[in-house]
Amino acid sequence: MRKENLQTTALLLTGVVCLVIIMKKNDFKNDVTLKSKDIYVMLHQQNNLSSFETLQHSFSHCHRNMSAYNVTGFSTLPNHIQDFLLYKHCRSFPMLLDVPNKCGRPQNSADVFLLLVIKSSPENYDRREVLRKTWAKERLHKGVWIRRVFITGTSKTGFEKHRLNKLLKLENSENQDILQWDFNDSFFNLTLKQIVFLEWMERWCPHVRFLLNGDDDIFANTFNMVEYLQGQKDNDGSKHLFAGHLIQNVGPIRQSSSKYFVPVQIQESERYPPYCGGGGFLLSGFTAKTIYNMSHSIDLLPIDDVYMGMCLEKAGLKPTSHFGVRTAGLHVPTGNVDKFHPCFYREIILVHRFLPHMIFVMWKDKFHVQKLNRVCDYF
Repeated sequence: MRKENLQTTALLLTGVVCLVIIMKKNDFKNDVTLKSKDIYVMLHQQNNLSSFETLQHSFSHCHRNMSAYNVTGFSTLPNHIQDFLLYKHCRSFPMLLDVPNKCGRPQNSADVFLLLVIKSSPENYDRREVLRKTWAKERLHKGVWIRRVFITGTSKTGFEKHRLNKLLKLENSENQDILQWDFNDSFFNLTLKQIVFLEWMERWCPHVRFLLNGDDDIFANTFNMVEYLQGQKDNDGSKHLFAGHLIQNVGPIRQSSSKYFVPVQIQESERYPPYCGGGGFLLSGFTAKTIYNMSHSIDLLPIDDVYMGMCLEKAGLKPTSHFGVRTAGLHVPTGNVDKFHPCFYREIILVHRFLPHMIFVMWKDKFHVQKLNRVCDYF
């Protein structure tokens, strides 16, 4: 009799476990994006449980907005735009890597004069290494501290994602300069990357004076940055500043073939506010905090630099132009000249789109600002 009771109990427990598993699978099946449905079917048919669980985890942080399916023309949009509409309300994701002591804790964060906030993708190890050794090196310059963080999400899936996350973890254990969240590191998630960073800053570095916000493929002159920021009259970071390559009188690109395609389903207006190109710009701690506060009431737009302009406009603030920020590249006179000669770059703050080896060569072998002023007088 006792043996039969045990067998009955075991069968009941097995049934309950199976029911829970089926329910969880059904929940997941009803909550995958359009882009992932084919993957779901494939994994289900192959009964690949480990891969299935990995995929399920990647979509477990936020539920899709079902009302997006009712948007006119939704089914005709590219998959990445469908995904954006389904998940644009999601702003909270698990943090995988953190450096809470980067600014010396919140109470000491005013000691950081310039925080370099560099957008990077997990696979860009070579770019991060070069920047650590060149313009993004943490140091004391003219009596003020320059600190550095790379902000990133996750890339790839399965084993590849695991390896890249391990790489970042190893980097962070050695350099203590990576902030990573568990969301897909894609072009359309750059705005999300900006917002989660500003939330982190509000918590751990609330009193930082100024920030450089830039990509990991820029060449920057942090000496010139400090000189420019120290020259701001009556502004120690507690007043508005947002300077870069100013873009005005433009609107959404409606061509679906463009990387910057924004359909009317995302933004109906044909106008963008004034903004600075996202390759790199300077802003004060005050302005960074203001943008974060404004973001709470503004829907995400996938074009991150435009979104910064939207937040500024809502706050009644304006971006300004700085001749030394060249996110569209640097014009070099035609002729038999070296377009990478450091004299062309002596007054710039940053130039967009540099290969890692050229950043290293310019900084290490030729770019010594203190000496260049004399040499370039005869250039």
